[in-house]
Amino acid sequence: MTRSTTVLVVGGGATGVGVARDLSLRGVDVTLAERGGLASGTSGRSHGLLHSGARYAEADATGAEECIEENRILRDVAGECIRDTGGLFVQLTEDDPEYFEAKRDACEAVGIETDELDADAARELVPDLSPEVERAMRVPDAVIYPSRLVAANAADAEANGATIHPHAPLESLTVTDGRVTAATLGGDADETVDPDYVVNAAGAWAGQVAAKAGVDVEMAPARGVMVSVEYDSLGPVLNRCRDPDDGDIVVPHESEAVLGTTSVPVSDPDDYERADWEVDRSIEECAAMLPPVADADVVRTWWGVRPLYAPDEGDGDRRGISRGFFKLDHGDDGVENLVSVVGGKLTTYRQMAASTTDLVCERLGVEADCETATRRLPGADDGDRLDEFVARYDGQGPTDEDVVTRD
Repeated sequence: MTRSTTVLVVGGGATGVGVARDLSLRGVDVTLAERGGLASGTSGRSHGLLHSGARYAEADATGAEECIEENRILRDVAGECIRDTGGLFVQLTEDDPEYFEAKRDACEAVGIETDELDADAARELVPDLSPEVERAMRVPDAVIYPSRLVAANAADAEANGATIHPHAPLESLTVTDGRVTAATLGGDADETVDPDYVVNAAGAWAGQVAAKAGVDVEMAPARGVMVSVEYDSLGPVLNRCRDPDDGDIVVPHESEAVLGTTSVPVSDPDDYERADWEVDRSIEECAAMLPPVADADVVRTWWGVRPLYAPDEGDGDRRGISRGFFKLDHGDDGVENLVSVVGGKLTTYRQMAASTTDLVCERLGVEADCETATRRLPGADDGDRLDEFVARYDGQGPTDEDVVTRD
């Protein structure tokens, strides 16, 4: 069967469903295809941190500004997709105090609220903090439940006329005279789509999707492990106040704490090693901040692959690659109706989607404003309804497995 659609979005993670939702709210006919359940790629396999931007403040002021802006927006529109925990950056005895001060000053410069605490005040918030903690800085981090977030975006898109296809892998793209003229979807969709425009929002797999149109998108994916342990006594997110390294974040869930993470280059986001040393190192390093997690029972372990974009990047440590996002208009590559949106973070998905939708609407001659910064997600105040959306789109990922209920 062949069907026409104005825009085909490839990729059902946060950015892809964000684009589909934004387009549908602007009155554009859109079809989204995801090869698995929604959020089955990177979005549903993170540590679940809603960044305040403090992690990036001293090294990437623009990225930090994007994070704090989106952090505030999502708190307003995402309801029970978010858990407001706050966060601490903690300085241990061996950590450079000048780094702490540089981060605090950088946060102030970009408008991220901070509150410096001495060791005693920090331990009043987190009694199990290491005795090696010398001081801490409170920041507006939070926890995000990606399965709920992605599914709620998809539900709103569908309610506004979008077609959402989980389990519909893209099998081929046909390019004729410099335009994508057909996309073949397999799986549950089993159809050929004739799009006016195509958005490649496949994350770490964006290079594979682009290649189907004869276009190069040079991704530099990196894997990272998350280890969830039994621990229900942590209030805020904990961040080690040092240059980003293995095992420097602890994210509280309701009865668990997620420890992470590593950064190891991979060549194939579907086929990579899951190394035991990554688990051991993450536990050891996180225990330097919060000693009880060293002996806590491990509930589950999972890896995610970061969708980093870095042309000509080698095989070295990829932590220094920008976490900003990029829109690649492939008209410059000879395919005028294809754009790839790559890079970015879960925290900034809505902004990535809005920017991409602006571009697509400009190309299509659609004049309509973005509403997603002020329009609340459906079910935002009802966790059970959000979890029904997750079940509808087979959207459960390991990040929030302990929170999302699927009866």
